[in-house]
Amino acid sequence: MKLLEYASKEIFDSFGIPTQKGFIASSVDEVERVIDKLEYPVVIKAQVPVGGRGKAGGVKLANTREEALEKAKEILSLNIKGIPVKKVLIAKAEEIEKEYYVGITLDRRYSKPVFITSKEGGVDIEEIARTKPEALIKRYISEPLRPFESRELAFQVFDDPTLALQASDIFMKLSKVYFTFDCQLAEINPLALTPSKELKALDAKIIVDDNALYRQGEVENLRSKEYENPEEEEAKEFGLSFVKLNGNIGCMVNGAGLAMATMDVIKFWGGEPANFLDVGGSSNPEKVKKGMEIILRDRNVKSIFINIFGGITRCDDIAKGLIEAFGSMNINVPVIVRLTGTNEDIAREMLERSGLPIKTAKTMSEGARLAVSPTQEHFHP
Repeated sequence: MKLLEYASKEIFDSFGIPTQKGFIASSVDEVERVIDKLEYPVVIKAQVPVGGRGKAGGVKLANTREEALEKAKEILSLNIKGIPVKKVLIAKAEEIEKEYYVGITLDRRYSKPVFITSKEGGVDIEEIARTKPEALIKRYISEPLRPFESRELAFQVFDDPTLALQASDIFMKLSKVYFTFDCQLAEINPLALTPSKELKALDAKIIVDDNALYRQGEVENLRSKEYENPEEEEAKEFGLSFVKLNGNIGCMVNGAGLAMATMDVIKFWGGEPANFLDVGGSSNPEKVKKGMEIILRDRNVKSIFINIFGGITRCDDIAKGLIEAFGSMNINVPVIVRLTGTNEDIAREMLERSGLPIKTAKTMSEGARLAVSPTQEHFHP
């Protein structure tokens, strides 16, 4: 779950990491109500869960009240990478002498969190990481930084002892944020040095691991549900893992690995998956019904491929859920089913006796091929 900048800064503030003072607004009227609470110049920043806002015109400076209102209106009318801007953060603009980078993320190669900092921060940090990897200072960690570890890192970045000690404090607090909130990412970019020799987090980014949300009740109030896919959230309530994609072949699979392999085979046969949908390991016909309901809301779907490897998941329960789905929904696209494993013979017999327009496939490749190029004769009962 990605938190927007203002929400990430609220968490940083609560841990004592210095940030800009600012206000959030969802309309020009709200901007008018808060704009006089700040000294000029101000910076107006689009609040969207994607990067590249500055280059897309989503970050603007304003020197007067009129200019701030005009630029806020412009930003609130933007779409950034296909996402409409629904909120802006208005904050006092800070003079910047130098920008630094600091962040913690999970290095999947080593299955460990890695603390990364650099003397070079700002919008081009990804390019710096690619072209000048030696500019990044890294340390693998398994718990919040201890004071000596934090100082060790800070003195590699800052020559001035006063700044190094400031940075050390920020580094420790950021690591506490990362572990406290089960983060996948906790990032400050830039960590800015002001003319008054203060270090401030001028931007903030936090991504919380979705699998840990059940124990992260505090971040629930900071979620920006207007940017979340309502179908993905609905699927979670039923124990389904669902991600909307841009293709036209609906997929229902059990197990993330098999789901990825299924999408690969669909692409091999020239198709494009419309979704990732993992029903998990439990045998629950209601989950199949709900999965079909969510898939069929996508009007681009031209066929559905159900690919089940029955271990914990029983094939006959999948068949039962599918039969119930046909009985309660108008399913007007071809459905191809490949069932193998626990009770597969019972499941196939159930589907054959049902008289429903379902085509069974013996292999994953055959099922994907039929889903990509369905012909009418395949689906007569």
